[in-house]
Amino acid sequence: MAEPVERPSTEPPGTPDGGLKARLGVRGGANNWQFTAVSAVAGLALAAGVVLAAGPWDSGQRKAERDRAAAAERTGGAHHDAGDPEGPAPAPSAPAVLAALSGTVTQDAPAGAVRDLRSVLDPLMGNDALGDRRAAVVIDTATGKRLYGKGADAPMTPASTVKIATTVAALGALGPAHRIPTTVRVSDDLRTVTLVGGGDPTLDKAALRALATGTARALKAGKAASVRLRYDASGYSGPSHHPIGPNENIAPMSALMVNEGRQDDSSKGPAPRTEDPAGDAARTFAGLLDHAGVTTKGAPAPGRPAKKSRTVATHLSAPLSGLVERALTNSDNDIAEALARQTAVAAGEPADFNGGRRAVTAQLKKLRLPLKGVNVADGSGLDRHDKVTAALLAGLLARAADPAHPELRPVLTGLPVAGFSGTLSGRYTTKAGGTGFIRAKTGTLTGVNSLAGTVVDTRGRLLAFAFLASGTTAPTEAQAALDKLATALGAGRR
Repeated sequence: MAEPVERPSTEPPGTPDGGLKARLGVRGGANNWQFTAVSAVAGLALAAGVVLAAGPWDSGQRKAERDRAAAAERTGGAHHDAGDPEGPAPAPSAPAVLAALSGTVTQDAPAGAVRDLRSVLDPLMGNDALGDRRAAVVIDTATGKRLYGKGADAPMTPASTVKIATTVAALGALGPAHRIPTTVRVSDDLRTVTLVGGGDPTLDKAALRALATGTARALKAGKAASVRLRYDASGYSGPSHHPIGPNENIAPMSALMVNEGRQDDSSKGPAPRTEDPAGDAARTFAGLLDHAGVTTKGAPAPGRPAKKSRTVATHLSAPLSGLVERALTNSDNDIAEALARQTAVAAGEPADFNGGRRAVTAQLKKLRLPLKGVNVADGSGLDRHDKVTAALLAGLLARAADPAHPELRPVLTGLPVAGFSGTLSGRYTTKAGGTGFIRAKTGTLTGVNSLAGTVVDTRGRLLAFAFLASGTTAPTEAQAALDKLATALGAGRR
């Protein structure tokens, strides 16, 4: 059984020293296109911080971001309207940094390039704060070439960076436009109403109210004033509790729940959780149905819809792209586990931990990435039986950057931005060289620290990286060491 994760699990206490000396930017003889590429990334990262504050996620693109783009003027560049001729000259468009990946993402780069990157990263990999086992891989996403590898194929506990594998698998199996339904079915005689959960952990009271309103409308049209209420959470099977047991970091697994079973007003991070997510959702729905003018007889009871029943109301979750972004940005364990089960359902597997493991692994195999020694035990990374390699994590990120896999793009857009969003919002200061430039998924369990993401280097290359450390004894120091690695990767001389 995995060791319970202390509060908080994915946003450990303490902020590492912000005085990182390496700053990402134009150095020495950097030319104009390098400056333009880096400036463009900086602007996008800053915009990401503004967008996060505005929220929410919608179809894989935050509403504020879409509105901002629609209203923008004088964006300039070769592919944009120059706007007011009396205004400042438009900035040139940044050169492309992505090209199609060819074949595998594990082919090696020229010896000189590897040697140069080793001179930058090797000293930092030797930091004692990284524990007694460490691994790293860096890939140039445009070419698929491995620029750096250290313990690349050693299976290690990934903590929450396993969510990269979970989300890639879900997007591959279901597509970014997939939505998770919650439905209400009514028996032919209009005497029984059944609330059917489809596995959407983000279902909220507003959605239940809309379902109750639609249900009441249909019942009133049939002259039904009172009903028995059932609720169906049979879409999930197997144990309801994660192997770590009851924990503030994750609710019991249920195909029917409201606001991830949280018993407070929070929307992310640890929180008190209900032990009866489906029952609580049904009782809330009953109250809303009564308010809409239809009386429920007795207490809601578990049960499946009658054989002869029809759907009278449906709520669809945000698109899968949005759920993926939210799961990665906030390291949301409940959404991650739901995505593993959705992948299992799509594969015809039981919607439990074992079915999710098999389905996710099968999807990863389709991407032709190295899986020797890999064990995806859960979707969230809370289980210490999870084992992945740095080669796999970096390879998944490279696949997500591949123009041949546009369905995987939300994995990149959902990564937290250093110093701005999600689990990286407190990890970088305004003086840290990686602030706004690094996008990465964090991972933290007791004795385990990891960081996997992307950064644009001074040559304008988009690099995918994965750094894993086990046997760490001081989380804050380990995080700082990982952050220095990512920063040096973007700013180091090569």
